[in-house]
Amino acid sequence: MKMKKIFYKLQEYIKQKRDILISNKKKIVFLVSKYFACPKKILLLFIWMFFVLQQNAQTQNNTAIIAKIDSLVPIVMNTWKIPGMAVAVMKNNDVILKKGFGTKSPEEFLPIDENTVFQIGSVSKSFTAALVAMLVDEGKLKWNDKIIDHLPDFRMYDSLATKSIQVRDIMTHRSGLRGQAGTYIPNMGYDRDDIYSLLKYIKPDTELRSTYAYNNITFIIAEKLIEKYTGKSWEENIRERIFEPLGMTSSSINEEGFLNSENRSMACEFEYEDGIKNKWLYGDDRALFWLTVIGPAGSINSTATDLIKWSKFHLNKGKVDGKEIISEKNMKYLHTGQIITSMDSVRITVYGHCWFIEQTNRYRLYFHTGTTWGFTTLCAFVPEIDLGIVVLANSESPGAPRYTIMRNIIDWFMFGKAEKDYHTEMFNEFIKEAEEGAKKKSEKENKKEELTKQLNIYADIYHNEILGDAIIKHENEKLFITIGRQGWTSELKHVDGSHKFEFRMQGHTFPLEFFFDCDAVSRFQIDFGYGEIFEKWKKENTSPCGEASDEEKSDDLKTAK
Repeated sequence: MKMKKIFYKLQEYIKQKRDILISNKKKIVFLVSKYFACPKKILLLFIWMFFVLQQNAQTQNNTAIIAKIDSLVPIVMNTWKIPGMAVAVMKNNDVILKKGFGTKSPEEFLPIDENTVFQIGSVSKSFTAALVAMLVDEGKLKWNDKIIDHLPDFRMYDSLATKSIQVRDIMTHRSGLRGQAGTYIPNMGYDRDDIYSLLKYIKPDTELRSTYAYNNITFIIAEKLIEKYTGKSWEENIRERIFEPLGMTSSSINEEGFLNSENRSMACEFEYEDGIKNKWLYGDDRALFWLTVIGPAGSINSTATDLIKWSKFHLNKGKVDGKEIISEKNMKYLHTGQIITSMDSVRITVYGHCWFIEQTNRYRLYFHTGTTWGFTTLCAFVPEIDLGIVVLANSESPGAPRYTIMRNIIDWFMFGKAEKDYHTEMFNEFIKEAEEGAKKKSEKENKKEELTKQLNIYADIYHNEILGDAIIKHENEKLFITIGRQGWTSELKHVDGSHKFEFRMQGHTFPLEFFFDCDAVSRFQIDFGYGEIFEKWKKENTSPCGEASDEEKSDDLKTAK
């Protein structure tokens, strides 16, 4: 009985001291011998029996799960028509899988490998939050500091929000802005400084901190803070404070970094129309200018090999090889939920500082996804079982493929088998919603009205106090618009009615509508999406009859307030 108690105590002790066992087996023999006051030979036997059995079981389990992943990923790719993916898995502080699947190019079969570069999109947000945590560690900021006290030129639409919004609000999607507000402004050639200035013209949807609404452009506020208190660009800080210490040697930033990566994947646009299709993207449709402007919210490029190091860094509570990069206190803050995003009978999900935190009655999962033009990403970790997961895809596919792989991996490690058929369930749900959406789109297109006006009546120079001039030309029976800070030109195509058009820039389609006074075109309005209208562009030379009505002028002033 005495020996049995010793064995159980020893078993618990070894679990707690596993890392010491691995690094220094002789020392643990001495420590345990001293702790339990038992003969060394007996303890040595117990240690090696337990340790070898534990290691063998873990190795066999890892090998079996890796085989399952190898089988699952191609099935997911085939179902969703994804050309290429990369997956990495870390277990108990060891990377047990780094592997590429499929191809990165349509011209010939160029295989994806563990070092192929993908755009990681919004997973970049957690890197920006980490930089801010470092500034808090250094005493340059506090999480509860008001932004305006650090950036005197900062302005939001609402004066109360301007005075009240804090550092802890700008990266947790509770600023009061409508979800995704401002996301497509860069696609028209406006840069980060433009967007920072435009914040005061974007009307909020709710009160500050009242609602979760996912947003990108508030991360430019974080960039301004980082640059002010380091004297270096956001890009330099990412490289020096994160990439270098973590050994993320293949990672880069922005359009330039992506194009300079030799082992990079091409991008694919995902669409559903009579079935799933993935179309390779070229030229401006890749939206690489957008990638750079969105910067601190989504412009990092990385690999399976590198990104799993980011997951490991968070599992190790801000340390790399024992060296503290971010204090444990502020890592805990980054991993603390700030606002509820969803809740059902089996789980609650909250948002921390750029991590979704999902709590069930079995485990806590931290994860974030990323989407750019033609790429999707997932980075996740489960502290209870010391598990890290990275999934990268060269397709702008929905979340289902990534979540299918992640959910299965967690279940295999946690329970030994998948608790449900995630792949079939998620795919069927997507198909149902996609078919409903396609039907509505078809009905809408069938109701289009024919163009009844001559195209030359729209040609002129139009002015906007906030966003600058636009030139509309009529050439070869077509309309063209030149607009934005970069002076890009795109064709205006008729969409619906006598005065509704659209044009495409940097992979995004913008609806445009002309307005008339006294049967003459006087102004136009662009829908940036998500409720952002701003004021109208107006003709420079407009007759008194062509001026906007007092009511319309009032509406414009309200929009531009």
